[in-house]
Amino acid sequence: MTKKQELTVDPKAKGLIFDIDGTISDTMPIHLVAYQYTAAEYGFEVSSELFYSMSGMPAYQTSCFLKEKFGKDFDPQEFADKKEGYFLKNIHKAKPIEPVVKIIQEYAGLLPMACGTGGTRFYAIKTLELAGVLPYFEHVVTAEDVENHKPHPDTFLRAAELIGISAESCQVFEDSPLGIQAAEAAGMMATNILPYL
Repeated sequence: MTKKQELTVDPKAKGLIFDIDGTISDTMPIHLVAYQYTAAEYGFEVSSELFYSMSGMPAYQTSCFLKEKFGKDFDPQEFADKKEGYFLKNIHKAKPIEPVVKIIQEYAGLLPMACGTGGTRFYAIKTLELAGVLPYFEHVVTAEDVENHKPHPDTFLRAAELIGISAESCQVFEDSPLGIQAAEAAGMMATNILPYL
């Protein structure tokens, strides 16, 4: 069995930006189940393929997308709140993603770092706390901080601004296609962590 290549920081990087869900913490399976439980209450099914294609979207935006896709009549905010309730009950099951946590610990104090997520501030902070990395981040950009979410570059551009590093000198660690698109749209070095896990 060949050893997986090690996740590394690009020598050109002067600042590091990390997605949270699926990048720092393995929360994606928990989010998936939360969406599936909620969707079942409203009479439709969310497949894992559909879920992962929406990865990076805030819960409210995802709820609006699902409402339209399945032609259902529900309040998207109510749907999102229910889903987040299911997620909160199970968030403690999420495990830190070790190769990413290792980089965060190694570069703490050496390079400025921030997080950029499509999640809300409450869940972002809670997830970082449970992963044991919250003290490493002064800046966390969440769904509440920008109008245009991933795949738009705004989340990552705001993070770069907060750490005082130009976009082209920032390396972004991501797990979702929408997040990679957002990093590339921002003109940053985009690293998909999945091949390294």
